[in-house]
Amino acid sequence: MELLLHSIQMDWPVLLPILICSILVVAVAMNRWSFYGRNKRDVVLFIPKLQKELARNNLDGAQSLAIQLGGVIGEVTEEAVRIFSEQKKGFSRSFDIAASLATRKLEHHLTILGTIGGVAPFLGLFGTVVRILYTFQDLATQGNQSAAVATGIGSALIATAFGLGVAIVAVIFYNSFQSIVKRYEDDFQLIKLLFLSFVDSNEEVGIQSASNIALK
Repeated sequence: MELLLHSIQMDWPVLLPILICSILVVAVAMNRWSFYGRNKRDVVLFIPKLQKELARNNLDGAQSLAIQLGGVIGEVTEEAVRIFSEQKKGFSRSFDIAASLATRKLEHHLTILGTIGGVAPFLGLFGTVVRILYTFQDLATQGNQSAAVATGIGSALIATAFGLGVAIVAVIFYNSFQSIVKRYEDDFQLIKLLFLSFVDSNEEVGIQSASNIALK
């Protein structure tokens, strides 16, 4: 404990950036966790209901289902219904745009976690190098003192440990949130494939009708 207090007292200028990084990690983690929690939806139950409405060609019912569902999945589905009703031929490209915009919302601030995960160890190493340099300078002026060397090196290693700890936590949160974003992207693809199946079926019906008229 004394060593930690000594390190904070002597090395606070180099520990301060790591402390700021740790605060950012906590803030981003809480923000993203809350956002994903508010937007969590059961797609397994939603997809069959949506499929029934599309099979009946009841776009108003599909729109109502999307509004009732809410969240990011509901917003993307609502946009998919609108695109499906207005431009079936260009559905895939238009839906991809809507899904990409939703993905940006999901990935918001995640680059902060990734950056801190890569930078924090180097900040800690920088603090360690600075403290060791000051320790050597003290040895040069005060002579060989084993207690001073031990205290200086111990204080220097605290910065590295602090930086590594912040980086590990940042990387854990970053990977966890990226996996959540990936699941949302998979849900978007399920919704896209569902709508595309009805686009293809409508096109087949149109082709068959045209061929029947031509035969008559």
